[in-house]
Amino acid sequence: MMMDDRIVLSLLVDNTAGVLARVAGLFSRRGYNIESLTVGVTADPRYSRMTVVSLGDQTVLEQIKNQLNKLEDVRGIKELQPDRSVYRELMMIKVRAGAADRQSISAISSIFRATIVDVGKDSLTVMLTGDQSKLDALINLLEDYEILELARTGLTGLERGSEDIRYLP
Repeated sequence: MMMDDRIVLSLLVDNTAGVLARVAGLFSRRGYNIESLTVGVTADPRYSRMTVVSLGDQTVLEQIKNQLNKLEDVRGIKELQPDRSVYRELMMIKVRAGAADRQSISAISSIFRATIVDVGKDSLTVMLTGDQSKLDALINLLEDYEILELARTGLTGLERGSEDIRYLP
């Protein structure tokens, strides 16, 4: 049995209404699952960058890229290879923390270089940026406390270096 591969695609798209729906719709119509999706405007406000993570065998992955290339809103596609790219994810995690727990939660957070971004009467909100395994490790340590809420952005990434930058008119 073939093992599914993880693909991380960086799409440069027009920053217009409906682009996200068209890209997500393409995945949906073809029966491809999106594991993670992040979108944000680039330095040029006419364009947005989407980072899409999906799973599939090589045939499926090539089909995904070919179908995305057919969308008129898509200006460029790069497959972000793990050895030639930088990936990060952001997470905020709210933990129940009375006065007695704050110091230990703060100590755990500092080991991960996480930041406490909110202190409530009975909770702390911790923010961490890193790869998936780093975020998962912090969650595992904080499970000894009561996790009240958790939000993750999904993966975003860029290729290392400046050799393959696409400039649009």
